[in-house]
Amino acid sequence: MRNGIKIFGIFLASLLWLAAGKSSNVVLTGLDRVAEYQSLFQGKRIGIVTNHTAFNRQGQYITDVLGNIPGATITALFGPEHGIKGSAEAGEKVASGVDPIKGVPIYSLYGETKKPTPEMLQNVDVLVFDIQDIGARFYTYIYTMALAMEAAAAQGIPFVVLDRPNPINGVAVEGNILELQFRSFVGLYPLPVRHGMTVGELARMINEEGWLANGVKAELTVIPLKGWRRSMWFDQTGLKFIKTSPNMPDLETATVYPGICLLEGTNVSAGRGTTMPFKIFGAPWIDGKQLAQNLNALQLPGVRFRDTTFTPVPIKGAALNPKFKHQQCGGVRIVVTDRNQFKPYLTGLHVVNTIYHMYPDSFQWRPSHFDRLTGTDKIRQAIIEGKDIAALEQSWQDDLKAFLKKRQRYLLY
Repeated sequence: MRNGIKIFGIFLASLLWLAAGKSSNVVLTGLDRVAEYQSLFQGKRIGIVTNHTAFNRQGQYITDVLGNIPGATITALFGPEHGIKGSAEAGEKVASGVDPIKGVPIYSLYGETKKPTPEMLQNVDVLVFDIQDIGARFYTYIYTMALAMEAAAAQGIPFVVLDRPNPINGVAVEGNILELQFRSFVGLYPLPVRHGMTVGELARMINEEGWLANGVKAELTVIPLKGWRRSMWFDQTGLKFIKTSPNMPDLETATVYPGICLLEGTNVSAGRGTTMPFKIFGAPWIDGKQLAQNLNALQLPGVRFRDTTFTPVPIKGAALNPKFKHQQCGGVRIVVTDRNQFKPYLTGLHVVNTIYHMYPDSFQWRPSHFDRLTGTDKIRQAIIEGKDIAALEQSWQDDLKAFLKKRQRYLLY
């Protein structure tokens, strides 16, 4: 009996040791590490490009964290798409205003301008960026960062990025490189769709590659993450996932988004107007059972498809006028079975291709938007011409290898 108790005690001690090891391996964001970099902010007038995601591990908002630094004064806030509270619908223009608590101006960078003007930066000594990204080329927060960095560089104002994890990991890189003639605010730079970089790493690349307008170069500082490994998904960081935009509620949605978002460039619903945006898709003219069967027959890695029905409805702040409002849609629920094997962009291309060829009389392109999302018109043309998707994926591998080589210079982790 004593031996049994002794063995159990050793077993329990081992479990506690393992638990302690896990709990000590927490990820700290740039905001969590501000105290180590106080000299950047002491005695300075601070402008902050941010939104509702900028909390530290203690639940303190960025304005409180930076506002508590000796001699630091917050003089301006700048909000991206969806606004500083993250509550405006995708594509909706956001008005500027005043913070009711801090009494400082909030300048919208998704309204009259997408770039801070010299007047907005008049009372700013250092401009800070802290927003949680989700790792896809067409998510606009990274371009808000880039244009803010550009504006700061033009005015000789130092730019500081408080880094945050890439939630869908920093290893997997996928998709074709954007062709510059298809530049837009859902793709400004020659990046693949899934870039596998943090915002801090992207800032370094954008700055050093000379991608800022007129050849300006920012005085850039990145406050790096601590404890983050490239293989980590967001749920392995110990950080709380805050809904990054009205239709990006969780990590599962972020995982499928780099592919299913392509449906936004067609007349197929990507699930806006439901509680499962990007996790379900369909249209009134789709037979969900047949579509799921055809997609499953492709045996795509790490994913399965289940038929479903759904009816999009207006949702304030998320989708006031969704596709097929109040119409029942046949469709599919996308289920990721192995996220490390799953290729969201390849899957998205197969989804578009399959629906296009199943329903040629009902399917419609929004051609300019689809091409902006893919960063080329070659993909849409290849689908129309019935070309093999695997061959299409193979066609950009050399460009992807060149990007990976270039990317290596800017990685921090």
